[in-house]
Amino acid sequence: MDKFYSTLESDFIVGEPQAAAILHDANATLEFEVESLLKKDSLQITDEDRAMILERVSRDPNRLIVLTHGTDTMITTAKLLTQVRGKTIVLTGAMQPAAFKTTDAYFNLGGAIIAVQTLPEGVYLVMNGQVFDPNNARKIVEENRFTEMD
Repeated sequence: MDKFYSTLESDFIVGEPQAAAILHDANATLEFEVESLLKKDSLQITDEDRAMILERVSRDPNRLIVLTHGTDTMITTAKLLTQVRGKTIVLTGAMQPAAFKTTDAYFNLGGAIIAVQTLPEGVYLVMNGQVFDPNNARKIVEENRFTEMD
């Protein structure tokens, strides 16, 4: 969701979180705060990074949490977060970053915001207009979407 093309580096890099700008542009009236935990491509996230995410989410005083995450390893992080009790946690991302003309970032973040407010305690993925159990989800790279496992 947060990637953009850097002409200086001639590569895609992870930039500042886009969630606050997206919610502001959408005139969202709910209270929220945005905290950046990592600025990494999800393929670069390590077990130590995931442990930090787990620890941060576990001690966060908020019961409702939305995490934006790269789609390549979102499921792995979500499965680890199933250890957290007493919270509703929704992970979402974008197949095409928010900076792109054609992006699913806005749609997915909006879905995640609604999902976190309405789903019971647990960990979920919201992508492509659907809510997924991370233990029963997979990414289909060729189709740019997530689906339930067969």
